[in-house]
Amino acid sequence: MLDIRTFDARAGGNVLYKALAHPVAADALSRLAAKLPRPLALYDPDGAARTLLALYPGFAPDAGLFVHDTERVGEAVAGHEARSLTELPGAGAAVVLVASFEDGRMRARLAHLPGALAIETLAPARLPDGMLSNPRQYLDRHNFATNFALFRDDDHFSTRLVTANYWSNYGAHDVRYWMRLFDADGHVLAQWEQPIEGDGAGIVIDSAEIRARFGLGPFCGQLFIHAVGARGHDVVKYALDTVGRDGNPSLSVTHDANAWPSDRYATLPAPAPGERIVLWVQNSHAAPIPSGVLTLNRMGEERSFPIPAEVPGFASIAVDIADIVPHVSWPAQLELRAGHHMVRPRYEVTEGPRTRIAHLNVERADLRPDPAIRALPPSMGRGFLLPFPILDPAIFRTVVQPTPMSEGLETMPLRLDVFSADGALVGQRFLGNLPRNHDLALDLAELTQQAGHAELVYDFRDGGDADGWLHALMRYRRHDSGHAAETSFGAHIFNTLMTWRSEPQSYAGPPPGLSTRLFLKLGDRPDRRSFCCLIYPASIDGLSPSQTVLQLHDGSGRIIAEETLSIPASGSHMVRPEQIFGPDGIGQAGLGGYVLIRDATCRLFGYHGVENDTAAFSLDHMFGF
Repeated sequence: MLDIRTFDARAGGNVLYKALAHPVAADALSRLAAKLPRPLALYDPDGAARTLLALYPGFAPDAGLFVHDTERVGEAVAGHEARSLTELPGAGAAVVLVASFEDGRMRARLAHLPGALAIETLAPARLPDGMLSNPRQYLDRHNFATNFALFRDDDHFSTRLVTANYWSNYGAHDVRYWMRLFDADGHVLAQWEQPIEGDGAGIVIDSAEIRARFGLGPFCGQLFIHAVGARGHDVVKYALDTVGRDGNPSLSVTHDANAWPSDRYATLPAPAPGERIVLWVQNSHAAPIPSGVLTLNRMGEERSFPIPAEVPGFASIAVDIADIVPHVSWPAQLELRAGHHMVRPRYEVTEGPRTRIAHLNVERADLRPDPAIRALPPSMGRGFLLPFPILDPAIFRTVVQPTPMSEGLETMPLRLDVFSADGALVGQRFLGNLPRNHDLALDLAELTQQAGHAELVYDFRDGGDADGWLHALMRYRRHDSGHAAETSFGAHIFNTLMTWRSEPQSYAGPPPGLSTRLFLKLGDRPDRRSFCCLIYPASIDGLSPSQTVLQLHDGSGRIIAEETLSIPASGSHMVRPEQIFGPDGIGQAGLGGYVLIRDATCRLFGYHGVENDTAAFSLDHMFGF
């Protein structure tokens, strides 16, 4: 496992990690490591050495590792015992590498030591000022608003990344994307910048257009995206369509990759009969992933099955689940132990001529079962809710499978509450105190024959533990075509005036989150139409209906039409932009057009997708900003 700190739920992303892992920095650091003479001493002024050595073992010091903090002397750092900085002149080093991007300040500090020391810093790996949102403070999180996307264009599939310039909401007015496309082997296929024209402008990056622009052959790899000029957010959020071509009926959508590598990931289903599931392993770093380091195991069981392949830096490989974990099938769940080597990966299910793509979710290492969740005050009502749509049972089958999403959780005491579209409770089922290795997958047809939504909630009648990070995998299948889609998401406390720790979460600012800003992309052509299922989750009773505004934006970000709707608390509503704004309105929105869903009275949640005339559809949860 890479010994790095990437993301902390309380502090957010580790900016130092992003600065060291950035592909431009990786190029420079690799060159620096190759040219430094030996013996090499490493001075670690700010605690960066652990991450630096994990990502770039070529900097391993053979003349000692040194610190100036007296309380760190003797500390073990990446296999080295930290020594006092005052001992550095006698270490016999040919050069001292300072693990800091601050060249002038570090040279001035070391000038107090006796003797002439040859000094190098990480300054050659700084991004150019033209790539920085805040050049005055290099380790500002906005300087590293980055993400990865699974990106491909070949004889079978194309991909289309869609988002909007949401940074303009926070005062950014000169935003552009810097992008680097890697092929399957981790080699750079193309690099370019894309300006973002206007506040709130739509952003579309189409694999076919990129392939034509750079004269590329078929590819399947990673797109690295760096937003320059960002404010307010340090994550590039997007929706990613994968579309079959030349008669391939596949159609699926996933959202952003979550920019911080995790040790473990969950919500990975085992294959059902007739399915082939491929896990896309995409290395997020320049250092190769050694063979056997990545493993799969059945959720709740410790027997691990290694993935026997080395993955070069920034490379991508497709791993057939059945080749790694034999004799395990749906509804069993799998756990990926990724060792911090990759951002949230995707998996691809092939069933007959169709494929569908979904994402794994970060399994938290910092959470433990919390007895306080059992005793939430009455002002929290039903507490944590995980809402998801029940699509029209006459057309679709809806299946839900709860998934543990923290390493220390062994039981999940759960109930399912089912609501009609008008907010009426129409069914309940206690699911039991599920063990970590359960194989429950419930067909919602057992509880209702009408469209609406359901909510997973904690229910402690038979004991059990809760960690507040309740997740589930939801699968949808059309009865006529057999086309399927799946998504996964986690629970929050919704729409309570009182707060409990960070709940109810807000899209921006501190809790309570009582407003909505959701992004709904449009279809890219007349026979692919977007939709979303908006849900008004309510942890407490007695809330007024929503006052929801749907704003149709054109590709430049200009609002060209606006409609309103009202959703009852615990209710839901299916939004189809073509029906609301008409074909003329959608045509006027054009390439990059989208719908912004706003509500200042409550926090809504939603699931979006695209449907076409051949009974294909996609579905994933929406993102807000």
